[in-house]
Amino acid sequence: MEVGQEGHRGLVVWQKAKELVLQIYAETNKFPQFEVFGLTSQLRRAALSVPANIAEGKERQYDKEFVQFLYIARGSLAEIEVFLEIAKDLGYLTVGGFNRLEKQTSEVGKLINGLINSLK
Repeated sequence: MEVGQEGHRGLVVWQKAKELVLQIYAETNKFPQFEVFGLTSQLRRAALSVPANIAEGKERQYDKEFVQFLYIARGSLAEIEVFLEIAKDLGYLTVGGFNRLEKQTSEVGKLINGLINSLK
């Protein structure tokens, strides 16, 4: 991001969450067609929720409100973890793909937790 960029786009946590969304979309494109309204949709919706809630919270007037949106984003990360595990168990994700997404999910979670702690 450019130096001095403001708003949610300047947050590393938002950038990493957006990267996670793009990776999840790339992986779910490989899922069976019959999952398009099932696991594919659920995983994508949970992934989209993370950067969206970070962005919405960042635009709120008070830090307390921002923290609430970060908690929602963290909850969506928990959903992602469950859906990734199920996708792996069903054979939709390779071990490598699962490990990569799990690592990214964990990294975003740590960044969210750090931001929550800094705002409290």
